[in-house]
Formats: sequence, structure tokens, C-alpha cells
Amino acid sequence: MLILLAGIFVLHILCIILLLVATIDNAWWITEDMHTDVWARWILTNGVWNYTDLPTGSHYPTDYLQAVQASSVLACIFSIIGVFVFVAQLFTLTKGQRFTISGIFQFFACLCIMIAASIYTDIFHKDESTGGYGHCFILAWIAFGLTFISSIIYFVLRKKTA
Repeated sequence: MLILLAGIFVLHILCIILLLVATIDNAWWITEDMHTDVWARWILTNGVWNYTDLPTGSHYPTDYLQAVQASSVLACIFSIIGVFVFVAQLFTLTKGQRFTISGIFQFFACLCIMIAASIYTDIFHKDESTGGYGHCFILAWIAFGLTFISSIIYFVLRKKTA
């Protein structure tokens, strides 16, 4: 049982790392001379990456962008709270009870990152012929899958005697 709990803890930490990298790093949409994330745009000029604000207008509607930003941050927050709740539940739950609260926080994190990645997929960069989704966008979808699996494991897992 101890190995299983350690594995679940490592999976949860991996989810947190993936969510943080997907939220913070600058590669949701990339071209040869531009990297865009949910916060800013980096443009390569004369061999130097320059930080610029995201463009406004029809390509980057502010309300959708704020929804993506908020959902990404909330996914990180829910997952971090979930790991603390998991550790607290290890010491407070009696034998035979489920880690339901940890599972709920992981499920909320799963839903939030799914919302962020879905909105980004549907709204942004639809009309652009150059470029593609970067590693942060892919990490967001991987984090979605792992947080979903983690939440299901928490719902099923019972604290048993060894």
C-alpha cells in the first residue's frame, strides 16, 4: 500500500509540474520567429527574443483570453491544493475511507485545464496558415489526461491496512 501511495503522490506531483509548465512557458503557438503563450508573445528580431503584448482584436478576444488564463491558473491552484489535501488525508482518514476530497480537487483541475485548452483550440489561431501548437499546448492536454486518471484513482483508492 505504501508503494501505491508513493506512486500516486509522484503522479500528482507530475501533474502539478505539467500544469505549471503549460501555464507559464511560452509555447502554446509557435512559428519560426514567434512564440505565443496565454500571457504574451515573443518575437525573434535580429537573433534576440523580444517580449511583446498579445495583439488585441478579432484574433485575440480579451474575454476568451482571460478565460484561458483564469482556467489555467485555477487548474494549477486546484492541483496544488489537492496534493496538500491528499497528504492531510493520509494522516486524518480512518482505515477504509476513500480519498474523495483529493479526487474532487484533481477533477476540478482536470476540468479547468480542459476548458483552457479547448477554448484556446477553438478561438485562437484558426485563420493562421503558418505555425502550429507548441509543447505547452500539448503538455496542457497531457496534464488533462493525467489529472483525470489521478482523480479517478483518488475516487477508487481506499486507505487500507498493510
